[in-house]
Amino acid sequence: MSGKTADYVLHGYFRSSTSFRTRIALNLKDIAYDQVTYNLRAGEQRSEGYLQRNRQGLVPALQLPDGSHLNQSLAIIEWLDETHPEPPLLPQDAQQRARVRSLSHAVALDIHPLNNLRVLNRLRSQFDADDEAVKEWFQHWVGLEFSALERRLSSEAETGKFCHGDTVTMADICLVAQSVNNRRFEVDEEPYPVIRRIVETCLKLEAFERALPANQPDAG
Repeated sequence: MSGKTADYVLHGYFRSSTSFRTRIALNLKDIAYDQVTYNLRAGEQRSEGYLQRNRQGLVPALQLPDGSHLNQSLAIIEWLDETHPEPPLLPQDAQQRARVRSLSHAVALDIHPLNNLRVLNRLRSQFDADDEAVKEWFQHWVGLEFSALERRLSSEAETGKFCHGDTVTMADICLVAQSVNNRRFEVDEEPYPVIRRIVETCLKLEAFERALPANQPDAG
């Protein structure tokens, strides 16, 4: 958070990659925000109080100055980009905008839904998966998509310093949040040199560094 008075409240969890994405976007836009945390492992996101903010019982929820709430991290990021246009997180050109969205969705829609906490917990409870089996599950789905992303980012002319050109976009936000989460499950990113370069470049930026899970007030 900056030193400004916070008109926004981010309801989330330090380790949640979707909350992480939203923190990065808020920081990039220099929007001051307070945080309210919900321990996902304790099921606090399913409390009646939180369900008033997000009927799915998922994080994050961004509380706006008028008291209303936005859900779903990508929808929040695009709303922020439309209402706080500087710096832009999506290109102006429709085709280039579609590329950034497709890179973002490869992470947010093809990796994350299979590897989020409620799915991993279901593997344990329904199929008696132990920690090693859960880790292998996580690594499998990351590897499948990161291999494809690496091929794209290493071969497409639009790739620059970041996923798309030389400015940060929504694609970088999604990629960094996933890569940081990968570390908890010992994902080997050595086969993905372009991804590693982009992630390392992003993490040198203050907006990304401040948003890291380890730097949140609820980090334990």
